[in-house]
Amino acid sequence: MDIFTLLAFAAVSFVGIATPGPTVLLALTNGSRHGLRRAMAGMVGAVLSDFVLIGAVAIGLGALLAASEFWFSMLKWAGAAYLAFLGIMLLRSKGAIDAALQSGTPGGQSTFSIGLKSFMVAATNPKGYLFFSAFLPQFIDPGQPQAAQYMLLALVFAALDFIIMFGYAFFGSQAVRFLKTSGALWLERACGGALLALAGSLAFYRRATA
Repeated sequence: MDIFTLLAFAAVSFVGIATPGPTVLLALTNGSRHGLRRAMAGMVGAVLSDFVLIGAVAIGLGALLAASEFWFSMLKWAGAAYLAFLGIMLLRSKGAIDAALQSGTPGGQSTFSIGLKSFMVAATNPKGYLFFSAFLPQFIDPGQPQAAQYMLLALVFAALDFIIMFGYAFFGSQAVRFLKTSGALWLERACGGALLALAGSLAFYRRATA
């Protein structure tokens, strides 16, 4: 894979990742709720999901989802339900950000739970599989060993994903310092509302539009 192909892939990936979606919203929320250090667990979970999605596409599971209405719908509704659950939990929150501001310590959620949440959000989103199924082959040279090419693209994508999520989490961890307690609670609920909206968009997402 030549350097120009790789740079083109990185540029398009950067724009796609930086566009607000479920994982970057979680990075923002984790940064404000738990602090930058503990939010890194969520970044690791999301990066692991990148390898799962790209690996699945490499072995043909992306094509299966594109061809099978049943499996696409199963994954779609699982992902939508999980996003809705996270959104409702944030909307019903009594103010974990507010509690952190008052005590000066991050929330008590385990790092494993933070990481698993981000992993599940990405891994249960069928849009990711369809996106990679359509996107990655544009940068793959069919005349060269494909496994190494998929691995290289996965490493580049995962690195960019981590950097961008780090930026969102850092912003969240800093912004919350300047918010009053009521503002912190509204930030939490705004993220919850955004996750619910994303859950709704996923629920109405149709395979034929991919």
